[in-house]
Amino acid sequence: MNIDVFNQSHEKVSELTLSKAFEKKWNPDLVHQVVVSYISNKRAPLAHVKDRSEVRGGGKKPHAQKHTGRSRHGSSRSPLWSGGGITHGPRSNEKNFDKKINKKMKHGALLSALSKKVVDGEILVVDSLSFEDKKTKSVSTMFKKFFTRKPSVLIVTGKENKTVFQAARNIPKTDIMRVSELNVFDVMQHKVVMFEKSAIETVK
Repeated sequence: MNIDVFNQSHEKVSELTLSKAFEKKWNPDLVHQVVVSYISNKRAPLAHVKDRSEVRGGGKKPHAQKHTGRSRHGSSRSPLWSGGGITHGPRSNEKNFDKKINKKMKHGALLSALSKKVVDGEILVVDSLSFEDKKTKSVSTMFKKFFTRKPSVLIVTGKENKTVFQAARNIPKTDIMRVSELNVFDVMQHKVVMFEKSAIETVK
């Protein structure tokens, strides 16, 4: 399968032959499973309450055991008291949302997603990405040449490219990453994946 290679002015400069890796059958169940695991593994348990052993203070017995007319208490940090510990509240150290997915499944899901985008015409290859002025306007001008109405775009560079990152980071619905960071979640999050030629060569 061949795919066109463009320059930043959206002029075709060559063709690139894709390998069989981009001809994988669409497997929505596998892609869904990997995306769910990716989201779960990014989830951080934030809600956390302190029990009576963690709340500060409460070392001294609040009042005498007898002869006060009040019920007996041993600590003001009891869950019965205002400012005391919390019983049965959310504990971050007791929650684990991790889902294990092996490398073969991750690899298969990524290639399946990329193959579908190739078939749907949602992958663009640019020979090289460089913006000397590092301005957002430069990337916006390039997008106008590629799209009549800009979709969400994932830009994948061959290596770390600070110029592209600084120029494109403020554009809505646009993300930039190196090919070594490419994953099925980000591929599925964006309508169009724009590869630098060196990046798609790495994937190939």
